[in-house]
Amino acid sequence: MYESRMKSQETDHLFQAILSLKTEEECYRFFDDLCTIGEILAMSQRYQVAEELYGGNTFSSISERLGVSSTTITRVNKSLHYGADGYRLALERTRPKETE
Repeated sequence: MYESRMKSQETDHLFQAILSLKTEEECYRFFDDLCTIGEILAMSQRYQVAEELYGGNTFSSISERLGVSSTTITRVNKSLHYGADGYRLALERTRPKETE
C-alpha cells in the first residue's frame, strides 16, 4: 500500500470529500470554493503537460504549444518517471482506448 508524505487525518478528509463528488459540475463547484483560480489553472496546466509527455511529445513542442516553462515540464516529467504513479494512473484511466 502506498504511503504518502502528506498523509494526515486532514488530507484523508479532503480526499474523501473529493471522492464523494459525482459530476464535473460538482467538481467545479467544490474546487471553486476550495482553490484560487491560479491554483486550479496551475494544476490543470501540469496535468496537460503530463498528457503531452505521456503521449510522447517533446519538451520543446510542449513548451511552444502550451507556453509552459521547461521547469514545469521537467517537474512533471520527473513525477511521471520517479513519482508515485498518480499521473500514470489517472492518464491510463482517462485516455481513450485504442481500437485494434
